Amino acid sequence: MATTKDYKNFVLEQLNLLDNITCRSMMGEYLLYYNNVLFGGIYDNRILVKIVEGNKKYNLEKIIPYKGAKPMYFVDTDDKELIRDIVLDSYKDLKS
Repeated sequence: MATTKDYKNFVLEQLNLLDNITCRSMMGEYLLYYNNVLFGGIYDNRILVKIVEGNKKYNLEKIIPYKGAKPMYFVDTDDKELIRDIVLDSYKDLKS
């Protein structure tokens, strides 16, 4: 099942506390970047972030986004501040 444009727009609204968020379409899904660093994506109407040391403290559920992919963390919240913090903590580890 591909992600809907309405859900993509909802996610981008949830991420509006961060500057420099970009979203790129990929085969019916969307890749999410912060300051040009890929931190996650929107897969089947779910926000998923890469698993890194900095975001393990949130105790998020691991999800396989698609067959053959590495597990990612499922961000199951509408709390904009929490989402911002998860993205920032992920970004800190990924930008290196």
